[in-house]
Amino acid sequence: MEDLKGKAKVLSEEEKAGLEQAKFSVDEETVGTKKLFIESYGCAMNFADSEVVTSILRDEGYTTTSKEYEASLILLNTCSIRDNAEQKVRKRLALINARNRGRKGVKVGVLGCMAERLKTQLLEEEKIVDMVVGPDAYRDLPNLINEVEGGQKAVNVFLSREETYADITPVRLGSNGVTAFVSIMRGCDNMCSFCVVPYTRGRERSRSASTIIAEAQDLFDKGYREVTLLGQNVDSYKWKNESGEIETNFAQLLALVADIDPLLRVRFSTSHPKDITDEVLYTIKKYENVCNYIHLPAQSGSNRILKLMNRTYTREWYINRIDKIREILGTECGISHDMIAGFCTETEEDHQDTLSLMDYVKYDYGYMYYYSERPGTPAAKKFEDDVTLEVKKRRLDDIIQKQRVHALERNNLSLGTTQKILIEGVSKRSDDFLQGRTDDNKMVIIPKDNFKKGDYVHVKITECTSATLKGIALTEELV
Repeated sequence: MEDLKGKAKVLSEEEKAGLEQAKFSVDEETVGTKKLFIESYGCAMNFADSEVVTSILRDEGYTTTSKEYEASLILLNTCSIRDNAEQKVRKRLALINARNRGRKGVKVGVLGCMAERLKTQLLEEEKIVDMVVGPDAYRDLPNLINEVEGGQKAVNVFLSREETYADITPVRLGSNGVTAFVSIMRGCDNMCSFCVVPYTRGRERSRSASTIIAEAQDLFDKGYREVTLLGQNVDSYKWKNESGEIETNFAQLLALVADIDPLLRVRFSTSHPKDITDEVLYTIKKYENVCNYIHLPAQSGSNRILKLMNRTYTREWYINRIDKIREILGTECGISHDMIAGFCTETEEDHQDTLSLMDYVKYDYGYMYYYSERPGTPAAKKFEDDVTLEVKKRRLDDIIQKQRVHALERNNLSLGTTQKILIEGVSKRSDDFLQGRTDDNKMVIIPKDNFKKGDYVHVKITECTSATLKGIALTEELV
């Protein structure tokens, strides 16, 4: 055990780089007799799913640990959106297997999108896991674990048209006690040609509004002061009653959650440009506690590329939505993006269209990648991945550099202004400072003074970089 313990604490620089976007389970007070180590990759939906998985396994006697070497059950909740995400997981599985070889009773499983996509390879060909469990099969985990303990390999990657886990209260893993994710829907119907999500997470289905409101109310009652409503495309949220009538759309859901209490901040992600409505924008404007921030993925600024991506909107439509955001919510509304460099057949002219769109919008920040072909997607079947890696990387660098310029420009607009921030915890760089977010989702660092997590504080912004704002508190905590 001591040898394993020592190994578990030593990671090479390459391993550290591969884990930098992962989240790990935490050391809990003992609530069960068995130890679970769960490691999550990818999007916020995956992190939220890990909290559901932990809740299900809590009822089976598991307590989470941050120490892999303590666990009898090791689960990796995976992402398939890009090839390098899958390769990171493969390397981690190899390392986990090597470290735990010889430990009796240790079982390893892969959850999520990669499990659904690569079930045969992982179980039968490479034989590097004991079970694979898709995003809609987490309720079956107790049965699958029993199969594995009986000496069998176990798999369930069935995709449901109904499962939303609405009745399961997530266990908040590593929570700061202030902010939390609330899943409002699952799956996606958009069928973008580059994306695996419809095939790994299934068709779109919405969770009942009443269970969403109850979860958000419970979080507020427990001291949380911000919830982020999650979905692959939140703007297409629709809850229907048993008779099939539409009861609640997304704008109405936003209002219902905002009405829980003015002290509960409400965020949401992700919006699709084809679906975000003026009604949603006016709801944001109406409620002070619905944050003035929108994540609106563009993916490309070229109409030709957007059509190949099957994004179902044009550059002109996207700009119209940006203009409407600025008209209704003002220039101070934070806007972020997703952008893909080097999609199939992308030319320099297409690339310049993307850069010019960025110049038009001036995003606050973004998630930027070069195109990674995913097997089984329409793009992989129909188009040649013909942009060289060298060109992809150069174009991605253009996008990143432009985003840095715009981020600094946008942050400079905050200098000298007064912002209301919600304190999330201690600054990563110094225990003498706290960090919190503005309404438009910018991180602000302030001296600690007498403030604490969960406080709202009025802050005057005094300094900025392209990533962070710094300020001084003008008042005692507001709440």
